[in-house]
Amino acid sequence: MTYLDTDAFERTPLEREPYDHIVIENFIRPAMFKAVSADFPKVPGPGSHPPSELDIRGHFAGLMDELLGDDFRHALEKKFDVDLAGRPTMYTVRGFVREKDGQIHTDTKTKIITLLLYMNEGWESDGGRLRILRSGTDLEDFKSEVPPYGGTLLIFRRSETSWHGHKPQSGPRRAIQLNWVTSQEVVDQEQSRHRISTRMKKLKAAVFGGAS
Repeated sequence: MTYLDTDAFERTPLEREPYDHIVIENFIRPAMFKAVSADFPKVPGPGSHPPSELDIRGHFAGLMDELLGDDFRHALEKKFDVDLAGRPTMYTVRGFVREKDGQIHTDTKTKIITLLLYMNEGWESDGGRLRILRSGTDLEDFKSEVPPYGGTLLIFRRSETSWHGHKPQSGPRRAIQLNWVTSQEVVDQEQSRHRISTRMKKLKAAVFGGAS
């Protein structure tokens, strides 16, 4: 079963300005999007949640298997002219966005490639739309704005100038973040940090109620 529109990935050119990136709408095939969305894991609140703390199953699990597979990695290596063989991967799941999220940043130096896949069925707000920025100081100076719905894909090569961010937004906002990183130590540290945070949110939700 194929979830990804690999033909669209192959024919979409890599954008070089202001840094290497690619945006593809409907990267999850429309015929499969609702099935994947139905199996999107429940998360216990805002922030990034590691798969070890979530119920990864069904079509969502199938999607992740395809994203993490060798075929997609090879296509990604060809598109970005980068060797990712032996590079560890890590991914997290988000279900909500907070007002404080989306501040301009470049991602950490330990990340080689960042992949974001948006799983919202629609998006009306002006906030929460990630922007590919030309600088680290002006949210309005952007090359493009990424629609956060319908399986839209954004991939970029992390650099000292890979600025991105979005206008403030609060509420539900489904997204997957997948990274190819420099070492297994990075994966262990980051996933442990997110795991502790997720467990605290689960405990808080159990005691006080809240997102589930």
